[in-house]
Amino acid sequence: MNYRRILLKLSGEALQGALDHGIDPDFLDRVSDELKDIISLPCQVAITVGGGNIWRGGTMAEQVGIDRATADYMGMLATVMNALALQATLERIGVPTRVQTAIDMHKIAEPYIRRRAIRHLEKGRVVIFAAGTGSPFFTSDSAAALRAIEIEAEVLLRGTQVEGIFDADPKICSEARLYRQMTYTEFLSKDLRAMDATAVALCREHKMPIVVFNLNDPANIRRAVTGEQIGTIVKED
Repeated sequence: MNYRRILLKLSGEALQGALDHGIDPDFLDRVSDELKDIISLPCQVAITVGGGNIWRGGTMAEQVGIDRATADYMGMLATVMNALALQATLERIGVPTRVQTAIDMHKIAEPYIRRRAIRHLEKGRVVIFAAGTGSPFFTSDSAAALRAIEIEAEVLLRGTQVEGIFDADPKICSEARLYRQMTYTEFLSKDLRAMDATAVALCREHKMPIVVFNLNDPANIRRAVTGEQIGTIVKED
């Protein structure tokens, strides 16, 4: 099996790579090479990026002493910076790419228009969605779920720093158990923190399968796109 259209969620933590902060150029190079490879399968690729490597709205609001809505808007701007960096890296290796933002900024990117995004995908361009949903109080996970549904992707791929969804934090608990498959309801009832609950609930409503996998393995994006069993898949029974 080969998915024909995917939405890949890249977190800010992933874009940070081996660095303590900011954007790791080595990570961008590697992921861009992987994306160029899967486009040739062929597969239409859309990406949603987070911004936590630059700014975390929920965490920083209290630390800096600003209101949550303002902090979230600042986080949206951070995702635009990440999107532009990824676009530049992809285009350097010959992959046509478009950035669409949920907050209009015509000087640097297209506004998000669903039909235009789908047309770009049909023409073989990678589309990067930035600025989240355009509204505060929603995570980039929720933005990824929303965009995946809107563009009629076949699957939402969420790359992480661990193997998939565990019953406890594997970075803290050495005995944490990896789930290979679970339903949306199981995920929500167990109150797992591997992904935003609002995003999972949205995917459940629209029957959008989610694959959570380790992004650090260079072959895993291709494995996920070709339907190989990796990480954790969240779907209906």
